Amino acid sequence: MEGADPAGDGAGGAGAPSGTVPVLFCFSVFARPSSVPHGAGYELLIQKFLSLYGDQIDMHRKFVVQLFAEEWGQYVDLPKGFAVSERCKVRLVPLQIQLTTLGNLTPSSTVFFCCDMQERFRPAIKYFGDIISVGQRLLQGARILGIPVIVTEQYPKGLGSTVQEIDLTGVKLVLPKTKFSMVLPEVEAALAEIPGVRSVVLFGVETHVCIQQTALELVGRGVEVHIVADATSSRSMMDRMFALERLARTGIIVTTSEAVLLQLVADKDHPKFKEIQNLIKASAPESGLLSKV
Repeated sequence: MEGADPAGDGAGGAGAPSGTVPVLFCFSVFARPSSVPHGAGYELLIQKFLSLYGDQIDMHRKFVVQLFAEEWGQYVDLPKGFAVSERCKVRLVPLQIQLTTLGNLTPSSTVFFCCDMQERFRPAIKYFGDIISVGQRLLQGARILGIPVIVTEQYPKGLGSTVQEIDLTGVKLVLPKTKFSMVLPEVEAALAEIPGVRSVVLFGVETHVCIQQTALELVGRGVEVHIVADATSSRSMMDRMFALERLARTGIIVTTSEAVLLQLVADKDHPKFKEIQNLIKASAPESGLLSKV
């Protein structure tokens, strides 16, 4: 399969220096066009990944390089002895999730995802009023700490806009979607514009559908995901419970709004600590979200 990938959606054919081949290098949610010498193999591709994404790559993890194969319409493991002979699209993928996920959060490397907190869900979602209250507190915290927020709305033409109680002032994006996962092309582009993103704090509805699919897709791209349990619900508490259990087994961090906000400030001497403290003086609602089913 030497040079076998004719990936038409790859890096593009223009602008590469003579004797080089354009390649689109993908890692996590990022994609950067570059070029390598004609005939470059695995080692040179790895070196290029390190030059492009060195500050993002955890060298304690094992990775595999994959090639986009138009024949299959998806990525395949880089064939043995592969050498670049024409433009192609490659990605670096973790072989496995780290066995120990520390879950450290810092404002500079975190983005908040608010998923489908829409008006038409109000009568159907369990304890919707409670998760609206907590979701609003999270968005206030994001504004205080300067954390980017991405908001989606599932088919808003039929399901309505984000509820009025959620203040979207200053959010980075509000996007309509029909896909269940929030990982849309526009979201990937927005994340690529934010340097050093490592963690996504995710909340909204429904836990077993849009939240679950978003979380799994992000983890597959190397992003650490924190799901805020007191700001996440479903129509069925059983669906919610088993989704959170499944996600936790996958290495995703299931946490609470207060834990997230205090982890982000980390120190009572943080210049924004008092403002965050004021947000959490009243505890989050102790609703039926605590029940198993």
